[in-house]
Amino acid sequence: MKISKNMQKALNNQITLEANASNSYMAMASWCEVTGYDGGASFFYAQSDEERKHMLKFIHYLNNLGISAVISATKSSASNFKSLESILKTALMNEQTVTTAIHKMVEISQKDKDHSTYAFLEWFVNEQVQEETKFETLIQKFELIGRDKIAINEIDKTLAAIATTFTTDATA
Repeated sequence: MKISKNMQKALNNQITLEANASNSYMAMASWCEVTGYDGGASFFYAQSDEERKHMLKFIHYLNNLGISAVISATKSSASNFKSLESILKTALMNEQTVTTAIHKMVEISQKDKDHSTYAFLEWFVNEQVQEETKFETLIQKFELIGRDKIAINEIDKTLAAIATTFTTDATA
Protein backbone atom coordinates (compact mmCIF):
# COMPACT_ATOMS: atom_id res chain seq x y z
CA MET A 1 0.00 0.00 0.00
CA LYS A 2 1.17 3.48 -0.80
CA ILE A 3 0.62 6.57 1.29
CA SER A 4 1.22 10.16 0.27
CA LYS A 5 4.47 11.97 1.02
CA ASN A 6 2.44 14.42 3.07
CA MET A 7 1.11 11.58 5.25
CA GLN A 8 4.58 10.03 5.55
CA LYS A 9 5.91 13.36 6.78
CA ALA A 10 3.06 13.74 9.27
CA LEU A 11 3.57 10.20 10.62
CA ASN A 12 7.32 10.77 10.98
CA ASN A 13 6.65 14.09 12.72
CA GLN A 14 4.35 12.23 15.10
CA ILE A 15 7.17 9.83 15.97
CA THR A 16 9.24 12.81 17.07
CA LEU A 17 6.28 14.30 18.96
CA GLU A 18 5.74 11.03 20.85
CA ALA A 19 9.47 10.76 21.64
CA ASN A 20 9.46 14.34 22.94
CA ALA A 21 6.39 13.57 25.06
CA SER A 22 8.08 10.48 26.49
CA ASN A 23 11.16 12.51 27.41
CA SER A 24 9.06 15.30 28.87
CA TYR A 25 7.20 12.84 31.10
CA MET A 26 10.51 11.28 32.11
CA ALA A 27 11.77 14.71 33.22
CA MET A 28 8.54 15.30 35.14
CA ALA A 29 8.90 11.91 36.83
CA SER A 30 12.47 12.69 37.80
CA TRP A 31 11.44 16.04 39.31
CA CYS A 32 8.62 14.36 41.24
CA GLU A 33 10.97 11.68 42.53
CA VAL A 34 13.55 14.20 43.75
CA THR A 35 10.84 16.45 45.23
CA GLY A 36 9.25 13.61 47.20
CA TYR A 37 6.13 13.01 45.12
CA ASP A 38 6.48 9.25 44.81
CA GLY A 39 3.01 8.85 43.33
CA GLY A 40 3.72 11.55 40.77
CA ALA A 41 7.03 9.90 39.91
CA SER A 42 5.38 6.51 39.34
CA PHE A 43 2.60 8.12 37.33
CA PHE A 44 4.91 10.08 35.03
CA TYR A 45 7.35 7.18 34.55
CA ALA A 46 4.34 5.14 33.40
CA GLN A 47 3.20 8.01 31.14
CA SER A 48 6.69 8.12 29.63
CA ASP A 49 6.53 4.39 28.87
CA GLU A 50 3.09 4.82 27.31
CA GLU A 51 4.29 7.58 24.98
CA ARG A 52 7.21 5.40 23.91
CA LYS A 53 4.74 2.63 23.05
CA HIS A 54 2.75 5.12 20.98
CA MET A 55 5.93 6.11 19.17
CA LEU A 56 6.62 2.44 18.41
CA LYS A 57 3.11 2.00 16.96
CA PHE A 58 3.84 4.75 14.44
CA ILE A 59 7.27 3.28 13.65
CA HIS A 60 5.82 -0.20 13.10
CA TYR A 61 2.97 1.18 11.00
CA LEU A 62 5.39 2.88 8.61
CA ASN A 63 7.78 -0.08 8.59
CA ASN A 64 4.93 -2.49 7.83
CA LEU A 65 4.16 -0.35 4.78
CA GLY A 66 7.77 -0.75 3.65
CA ILE A 67 8.60 2.83 4.59
CA SER A 68 11.59 3.46 6.83
CA ALA A 69 10.56 5.50 9.84
CA VAL A 70 12.61 8.61 10.53
CA ILE A 71 13.93 8.67 14.07
CA SER A 72 14.83 12.28 14.76
CA ALA A 73 16.65 13.75 17.72
CA THR A 74 14.42 14.88 20.54
CA LYS A 75 14.38 18.30 22.08
CA SER A 76 15.70 18.87 25.56
CA SER A 77 12.94 18.69 28.17
CA ALA A 78 12.43 21.11 31.02
CA SER A 79 13.76 19.64 34.25
CA ASN A 80 12.75 22.25 36.80
CA PHE A 81 9.12 22.70 37.71
CA LYS A 82 7.22 25.00 40.06
CA SER A 83 4.70 22.54 41.47
CA LEU A 84 2.83 19.31 40.95
CA GLU A 85 -0.10 21.33 39.65
CA SER A 86 2.09 23.14 37.10
CA ILE A 87 3.43 19.79 35.86
CA LEU A 88 -0.09 18.48 35.33
CA LYS A 89 -1.04 21.66 33.44
CA THR A 90 2.06 21.31 31.25
CA ALA A 91 1.20 17.65 30.63
CA LEU A 92 -2.33 18.64 29.56
CA MET A 93 -0.91 21.19 27.11
CA ASN A 94 1.43 18.49 25.73
CA GLU A 95 -1.52 16.14 25.25
CA GLN A 96 -3.50 18.90 23.51
CA THR A 97 -0.58 19.38 21.11
CA VAL A 98 -0.59 15.65 20.36
CA THR A 99 -4.36 15.73 19.84
CA THR A 100 -4.02 18.55 17.32
CA ALA A 101 -1.36 16.60 15.42
CA ILE A 102 -3.49 13.43 15.39
CA HIS A 103 -6.49 15.38 14.10
CA LYS A 104 -4.36 16.92 11.32
CA MET A 105 -3.26 13.42 10.26
CA VAL A 106 -6.90 12.28 10.24
CA GLU A 107 -7.70 15.24 7.95
CA ILE A 108 -4.82 14.29 5.65
CA SER A 109 -5.99 10.66 5.54
CA GLN A 110 -9.52 11.79 4.65
CA LYS A 111 -8.28 14.17 1.96
CA ASP A 112 -6.01 11.44 0.53
CA LYS A 113 -8.77 8.80 0.83
CA ASP A 114 -6.20 6.78 2.79
CA HIS A 115 -8.62 4.47 4.58
CA SER A 116 -5.94 2.25 6.12
CA THR A 117 -4.16 5.14 7.83
CA TYR A 118 -7.51 6.58 8.88
CA ALA A 119 -8.38 3.25 10.56
CA PHE A 120 -4.93 3.15 12.20
CA LEU A 121 -5.40 6.68 13.57
CA GLU A 122 -8.85 5.99 15.06
CA TRP A 123 -7.26 4.32 18.09
CA PHE A 124 -5.14 7.43 18.71
CA VAL A 125 -8.15 9.74 18.41
CA ASN A 126 -9.89 7.77 21.17
CA GLU A 127 -6.70 7.56 23.24
CA GLN A 128 -6.30 11.34 23.17
CA VAL A 129 -9.83 11.85 24.48
CA GLN A 130 -8.90 9.63 27.44
CA GLU A 131 -5.56 11.35 28.00
CA GLU A 132 -6.94 14.87 27.98
CA THR A 133 -9.82 13.87 30.25
CA LYS A 134 -7.40 12.22 32.68
CA PHE A 135 -5.27 15.36 33.02
CA GLU A 136 -8.28 17.69 33.19
CA THR A 137 -9.69 15.57 36.02
CA LEU A 138 -6.37 15.58 37.89
CA ILE A 139 -6.03 19.36 37.56
CA GLN A 140 -9.62 19.76 38.75
CA LYS A 141 -8.65 18.02 41.99
CA PHE A 142 -6.67 21.10 43.01
CA GLU A 143 -9.88 23.15 42.79
CA LEU A 144 -11.89 20.51 44.63
CA ILE A 145 -9.60 19.64 47.53
CA GLY A 146 -7.16 22.53 47.58
CA ARG A 147 -3.46 23.23 47.34
CA ASP A 148 -2.31 22.79 50.92
CA LYS A 149 0.15 20.05 51.85
CA ILE A 150 -2.56 17.56 52.80
CA ALA A 151 -4.43 18.13 49.52
CA ILE A 152 -1.25 17.77 47.46
CA ASN A 153 -0.44 14.56 49.35
CA GLU A 154 -3.90 13.22 48.45
CA ILE A 155 -3.38 14.13 44.80
CA ASP A 156 0.01 12.38 44.90
CA LYS A 157 -1.75 9.27 46.27
CA THR A 158 -4.24 9.50 43.39
CA LEU A 159 -1.35 9.61 40.92
CA ALA A 160 0.15 6.52 42.61
CA ALA A 161 -3.17 4.68 42.25
CA ILE A 162 -3.37 5.57 38.56
CA ALA A 163 0.25 4.40 38.08
CA THR A 164 -0.69 1.08 39.68
CA THR A 165 -3.51 0.79 37.13
CA PHE A 166 -0.96 1.38 34.32
CA THR A 167 1.21 -1.43 35.69
CA THR A 168 -1.75 -3.78 36.12
CA ASP A 169 -3.01 -3.02 32.58
CA ALA A 170 0.46 -3.59 31.11
CA THR A 171 0.75 -7.05 32.66
CA ALA A 172 -2.80 -8.14 31.78
